[in-house]
Amino acid sequence: MNTLPENIKTIYFLGIGGIGMSALARYFKEKGCYVSGYDKTPSFITNKLIEEQIDIHFDENPALIPEKVDVVIYTPAIPNSHKEYQWIKEKEIPLMKRSEVLGAISKDKFTVAIAGSHGKTSITSMSSLLLSGSNKIISFIGGIALNFDSNFVYHPDAQILVAEADEYDRSFLQLHPNIAVISSMDADHLDIYQSINSLEKGFQDFVKNIHHEGCLITKPEFINRLQAKCKVYSYSLQDVHCDFYASNIKIYDEQCLFTIYTPQGKIEDISFQTAGLYNIENAVAATAVAQMQGVPNAIIKQQLSTYKGVKRRFEYVIRRKDMVYIDDYAHHPNELKEAIKSIKIMHPKRKLCGVFQPHLYSRTRDFADEFAESLEMLDHIVLLDIYPAREKPIEGVNSQMLLDKIKKDEKTLQTKENLIPYLQSINPELIVTFGAGDIDRLVDKIKKAFTP
Repeated sequence: MNTLPENIKTIYFLGIGGIGMSALARYFKEKGCYVSGYDKTPSFITNKLIEEQIDIHFDENPALIPEKVDVVIYTPAIPNSHKEYQWIKEKEIPLMKRSEVLGAISKDKFTVAIAGSHGKTSITSMSSLLLSGSNKIISFIGGIALNFDSNFVYHPDAQILVAEADEYDRSFLQLHPNIAVISSMDADHLDIYQSINSLEKGFQDFVKNIHHEGCLITKPEFINRLQAKCKVYSYSLQDVHCDFYASNIKIYDEQCLFTIYTPQGKIEDISFQTAGLYNIENAVAATAVAQMQGVPNAIIKQQLSTYKGVKRRFEYVIRRKDMVYIDDYAHHPNELKEAIKSIKIMHPKRKLCGVFQPHLYSRTRDFADEFAESLEMLDHIVLLDIYPAREKPIEGVNSQMLLDKIKKDEKTLQTKENLIPYLQSINPELIVTFGAGDIDRLVDKIKKAFTP
């Protein structure tokens, strides 16, 4: 297991604006270190870090790196050709991946690790909220949890660490959890894993890292495939054969009411202000985590009723009688399908206009048919160009290719510059923006355009 250098005083981040990196930056700032970093472009996250007195620059310039850096933390998104990365290597300054650092922080703490292709950020934020009601915790969340207005929760005397366990780059294998949740195992990150079998093997290896006295919380269909040697608990949305499940789900006035059944009895009439059936299922998983740590049912019920959600996870940006605008991080066909289904359940009388920015050329190529099928659930489809992230273009793979596969008349491809004028021209009553790229930079602009 990786260990951090001793007596760290100065720490530098390459890619500090990433959601996982920024949480680590906040952690070391709380520990009294001098924290600074580089990122490619300013963002909501870097602006917040600068407000928190963390020094950040946006020029790829080794001269801006502080003297006497004890350790540099970097994200896999930083290419080997990066000037600062090359300089740090030449100077032989200790370099650690974000996942290695998280593993090192967790090794001396009771660790709750939330993994899965989808749902992990919501489950991590819910679990953090439920546990924080009666425990001292540190939490690393893969999104801005609206209850904390942060991706990071910190108590100096914490004995429990809650961490989102990312399967990308096999990062989650750095963790050795006492409690692990696996919410899903859909084919994704095939640029890393190459095949669904290899991805599944990655989750099996993660399960092997669970302490032998710990437990796994997962869906019933995954139990045999994961081959866990520890205690296993099952959860689902409404499968009564599971250890934890929901029932009596009622949706009224765009709100939810439901009951969670557990081995320790039922928690009745939970009022839930976060939309989406899949979020109720996520609440079931978080309830299982909380019960494993002895959180009383009354606190679980009370905390769930206050849960506000995660920024960019079914986030209501505008919620008026004449118009609703939702922003969502969905970037995989199954995520899109579940989100669209939930939006239509919550707003059955509104015509749904969806704006989707595909993320990665490889993902668009690998799931083009599945993306088309999911997007056909929308009433009106608007595509933006593919966000490349860490990839170079692939010949023949573009948003026009995806648009051509969609069997729907009301569809269009728009540039980011022309998106808002186009939306204003059709004047939709329900807009949803989807994607994991830079579509989030358009959210405030869309909100402003449709605010009287």
